[in-house]
Amino acid sequence: MCFFSLKPKTQNTRTKNIKMACQDWPEPVVRVQALAESGLSSIPERFIKPMSQRSPNQGSNTENINIPVIDLQHLYGEDQRLREETLKLVSEACREWGFFQVLNHGVSHDLMKRAREVWREFFHQPVEVKEKYANSPITYEGYGSRLGVKKGAILDWSDYFFLHYMPCSLRNQEKWPSLPTSLRDVIAEYGEQVVKLGGRVLQLLSINLGLREDFLLNEFGGENDVGACLRVNFYPKCPQPDLTLGLSSHSDPGGMTILLPDDYVSGLQVRRGEDWITVKPVPNAFIINIGDQIQVLSNAIYKSIEHRVIVNSNKDRVSLAFFYNPRSDLLIKPAKELVTKDRPALYPPMTFDEYRLYIRTKGPSGKAQVESLTPQT
Repeated sequence: MCFFSLKPKTQNTRTKNIKMACQDWPEPVVRVQALAESGLSSIPERFIKPMSQRSPNQGSNTENINIPVIDLQHLYGEDQRLREETLKLVSEACREWGFFQVLNHGVSHDLMKRAREVWREFFHQPVEVKEKYANSPITYEGYGSRLGVKKGAILDWSDYFFLHYMPCSLRNQEKWPSLPTSLRDVIAEYGEQVVKLGGRVLQLLSINLGLREDFLLNEFGGENDVGACLRVNFYPKCPQPDLTLGLSSHSDPGGMTILLPDDYVSGLQVRRGEDWITVKPVPNAFIINIGDQIQVLSNAIYKSIEHRVIVNSNKDRVSLAFFYNPRSDLLIKPAKELVTKDRPALYPPMTFDEYRLYIRTKGPSGKAQVESLTPQT
């Protein structure tokens, strides 16, 4: 989830009041990695989720199910039939799942491996090194351990590092970790390649919606003005994984998420009806999911899907979530080409800045945010 500084021209009384309330965390921040490494045998009460939110053991009816896996190699070849088949697979995945994995995506496999490794090294630096980058609710940029600012909230079992990548005016490498020494260069190169992938995927989504292939990219602000940010998640091993979650159920508030999962430990779960499907990552694949802003722009033809992260009692887990978002001050509303008499606009115009304040105060809340915008009948 990407949070930029609010621009004066988009602020109103509500955003100013919430921003004033977000100057600091409501209580002392607890580093989950430090808790895990202390050798505790039971987790503190503030991490214990209500029974209804916990992750039960998955039954046999879901263990053999996985999100779609799509090979993109034919999209730019000369065989029109194979190109159309690939487009159809992407369309079906967006409409039926909201999640899919992509192979032959154009990002270097070696770079993917180095990106994971360098961030794993960062989280195993001494605590004083990491604390130099401690964040606040104002921007979330830096080293953190919670999202919402609601006092007394039940917390997730995870730490993270959040940084801005685009637009370039918000990219400040001095706020990126200087250790390991290769981190800044690796992430600059990684971000460049993943942004290109995001642009290609937006083209596919636009075409499948019957829009100009550059429609979604332009609605996001254009090639140089999209919002892009990275949240690196560290999920420490947990002595009581059945009582908590690494990340609570939510849909992503932005446009689209491109996730580099852990090579060794599964953890992402996607909601499908009443079931939670544990995603089985394919080697060298990215996991892509639709965010709330594309749900709005597509007038709910494509829907963002609830997902969450479970934790492990034996192994730590690292993942890199790259958020490809609209420019923060642009009004986002359903595309007029997708609004008809039989399917009126389901959502009011709203900037991304205004939209994401909900999560800034409450933290992850399922699909409550986007559903609150639809007309009540």
